[in-house]
Amino acid sequence: MRFLLGRFVQGVIALFVIATLNFLLIRAAPGDPVAVMAGEAGAVDKRFLETLRIQYGLDQPLIVQWWTYISRIATLDLGFSYRQQETVAQLIADRLSATLLLTLCAFVFSLVVGVGLGVLASRRPGGWADRVIGFAALIFYAAPMYWLALMAVLVFSIQLGWLPAFGYSSVGANLTGIAAAMDIARHLILPTLALSFFYIAVYARMTRANMMAMAQMAFVKTARAKGASESRVQFRHVLRNALLPVVTLAGLQAGNMVGGAIMTETVFAWPGIGRLMFDALLQRDYNLLLGAFLVAAALAIAFNIITDLIYTVIDPRIAL
Repeated sequence: MRFLLGRFVQGVIALFVIATLNFLLIRAAPGDPVAVMAGEAGAVDKRFLETLRIQYGLDQPLIVQWWTYISRIATLDLGFSYRQQETVAQLIADRLSATLLLTLCAFVFSLVVGVGLGVLASRRPGGWADRVIGFAALIFYAAPMYWLALMAVLVFSIQLGWLPAFGYSSVGANLTGIAAAMDIARHLILPTLALSFFYIAVYARMTRANMMAMAQMAFVKTARAKGASESRVQFRHVLRNALLPVVTLAGLQAGNMVGGAIMTETVFAWPGIGRLMFDALLQRDYNLLLGAFLVAAALAIAFNIITDLIYTVIDPRIAL
């Protein structure tokens, strides 16, 4: 509890700093939300523009706008979207489940596959498996995520017709129960793969390097000298210790996946908060953009705290 309380206080301070930086950066960006709204309404009257500024508090000095924003989020009020005409909290809540589903699937898939490939590559350094995995990891690491997403759509949806290319579920299908879950799962495959490729490459290379380094440690040689089986040596002694840096990186990148999902959700028309952030940016919807950024930051901080707790499961010698 003492550890969790300390991490919670650190997280609150970090969120305050992040909220302030986001507020200043968004206000410094080019574009005027009032001009966007007026343009959509077909009005260019200066009096109408001034009315909109007063209505949404954009006529106030920057320090007043900042204090109003910080005061609201202190009471968990993320504000009102003047573009969507709905509360920001409700808009994010409607999209958050889709983003968490995509992020969780991509995180688990990339971690399991990446670590598995890294273990396989480390068994015989320089062998054919190591060469193939290393080459594939290099390709996935260097290729842009949006390009991989577009290629996945081109191959698996357009050419082969195996998987749906866009959306969260089939439009107009009205499925329920297991059929609805299977339909969502089919739509989830391509976005998960596109979001996972980069992280698979990172985890595979890191696991291979850590496994090879741990194999030369004295405690591993001692375990072999005592007659421990090779599988026990590899999984209980080598892999368990080699996973600590991988878990550290995975905890950091779990939060990055929420932000990285913007490109993936845009390509696949996935209705998550990444797509919501992109639309809010184009529309200069300040409140919605700030709320989405704040939720993404809170998720990243939560993932980091969970990572610290997982350390003790992998290595009980680590004291909180």
